[in-house]
Amino acid sequence: MEIAEIFTKGGAIMYLLLIISVAVAAIGIERLNFYNYAGNNCENFLEALENNLNTQNLNAVANFCHNEKNILGEVAFAGIFAAVNGKNVKLALEKAYSEAAMKLRARLNYLSMIVTLSPLLGLLGTIFGMIDAFNIFNLQSGQPMAITGGIGEALIATATGLCVAIFALIVHTYFAQKLDELLTKLESAENIVLANLNRGNNNETP
Repeated sequence: MEIAEIFTKGGAIMYLLLIISVAVAAIGIERLNFYNYAGNNCENFLEALENNLNTQNLNAVANFCHNEKNILGEVAFAGIFAAVNGKNVKLALEKAYSEAAMKLRARLNYLSMIVTLSPLLGLLGTIFGMIDAFNIFNLQSGQPMAITGGIGEALIATATGLCVAIFALIVHTYFAQKLDELLTKLESAENIVLANLNRGNNNETP
């Protein structure tokens, strides 16, 4: 049986499951590109950030962070920029961290919803298919196989819904792991900035 034929026999709900599966793929591609940017060269940046804070003035470190192409640079820049302008460094870092975390978590809740929604849609499609199968069941016409064939076709929607849910679960789990890793590195960048700026302030105190 060809894929197109199987798809058609799954009923109208299959089109909705197709749209959802495309949405999962689109979210996965978009998140992959963003996470590649966000996590680019993070380990080297953390090491260079601490070295620069020890050896260079704050304006130079701010320029270094601003030119860095990852999300850690954005957070570190916010704290150092606040220090340069005499503002509350901790508050600036916390705000930047919250904004960065929000960007990292964006659209992951949709994947979580799809993991739950897809099997339910598949089950709904199967129920509709079984209703149609029972409607064509007619013992007087000698068609006992009609209902079993109809149920078999109806189960296509459930199987498809489960496949979409598994796909979404794999994508969500991957990015949830990447999220945890990047949040940990964001905290490291935040702590490095705070520790070095506080040490600098202490050294200036007579």
